[in-house]
Amino acid sequence: MTKTLGVGIIGCGNISAAYMKLSPLFRGIEVRACADVNPEAAKARAEEFKLRQETVDGLLASDDIDIIVNLTIPSAHYEISRRAIEAGKHVYSEKPFVLSVEEGQALAKAAEEKGVRVGSAPDTFLGGAHQLARHIVDSGQIGKIVSGTCHVMSHGMEHWHPNPDFFFLPGAGPVLDVGPYYVTNLIQLIGPVRRVGALSSIPAKERTILSEPRKGEKIPVETPTTIHAVLEFESGAIITLGASWDVWHHKHSNMELYGEKGSLHVPDPNFFGGDLAVTEEGNLLDELPDWPHPFAVPNQGLEEGRPLANYRAAGLADMAQAILEGRPHRCSLEMSLHAIDVMTSILKSGETGSFVTLQTTCERPAALGVDAAGNLLAEKELA
Repeated sequence: MTKTLGVGIIGCGNISAAYMKLSPLFRGIEVRACADVNPEAAKARAEEFKLRQETVDGLLASDDIDIIVNLTIPSAHYEISRRAIEAGKHVYSEKPFVLSVEEGQALAKAAEEKGVRVGSAPDTFLGGAHQLARHIVDSGQIGKIVSGTCHVMSHGMEHWHPNPDFFFLPGAGPVLDVGPYYVTNLIQLIGPVRRVGALSSIPAKERTILSEPRKGEKIPVETPTTIHAVLEFESGAIITLGASWDVWHHKHSNMELYGEKGSLHVPDPNFFGGDLAVTEEGNLLDELPDWPHPFAVPNQGLEEGRPLANYRAAGLADMAQAILEGRPHRCSLEMSLHAIDVMTSILKSGETGSFVTLQTTCERPAALGVDAAGNLLAEKELA
């Protein structure tokens, strides 16, 4: 493949640096320009990564931009993505790419009419650890998945994020902010969800920012921060999900799947790598399948002694190559919309106290094996 698709980023906040730094790892994409409602934020990122600074309108009109990466706050995702589609651009959005099923369906219709693609983070399920989990599930090693647990619990974002306000507003909270990593990984491992039930609460009506530069400032909490849910999958599997920003400490595993033949312990879906454990009939296996997956190789924190595999933009690169090759992309609108359906239904169930049947479904994305992942990477090393 020789063609490269030009990428423009809208939204130059914290997460933009990861996309700008890591995108050179992949072939088929080149970040060329950025924009933000705050021109100073765009200017700073443009200078840092040697990009062209644009206004939002200018970026949408740029002939050298094929894909818009939407890194705005969640409440702005739909509007920016819609404008990008209307401008004839493909769109890859940070999660959640919309805040309702209706918004997602509207984007799907607009994208079909314009003949463009829509994709969405998270792409961590493409990581080496989670694709090994997929390989183990698909191989039948632990048998059919019948149940499982997921826990994503901490004491919130106000301890580290410089502007944590939006995390505690409708459209965020632990379900819509970090839940996508868990729900998406469950979908790629088990398949679509049939119905959900949940209980939710807002234990603290306001939070105190503990990070600089706004340390001591109080912010309102307007979305549930503790949610306990049950997900019934179309396959029959039943998974419990605990999501909370009201927990100081716990000893729950991130994700455990229980099959007819054994159990699978899956590392944190928020990251690309991590250690798996497999049991067969109660016996912990000493060896896992040989799995030299490139997205399991640590590429950050090596000098600090905290190695981390971070391949953010893998989903963007896969979408770009899928566009060029005429195949489905893995971080698809359909799967992302189903995940939105799951999460908003969990919140609805928490409000009503009733089970909610999903409006949507989807196919599991194609697995990303060792060779397929290697084909996404550029030949040169990231500087």
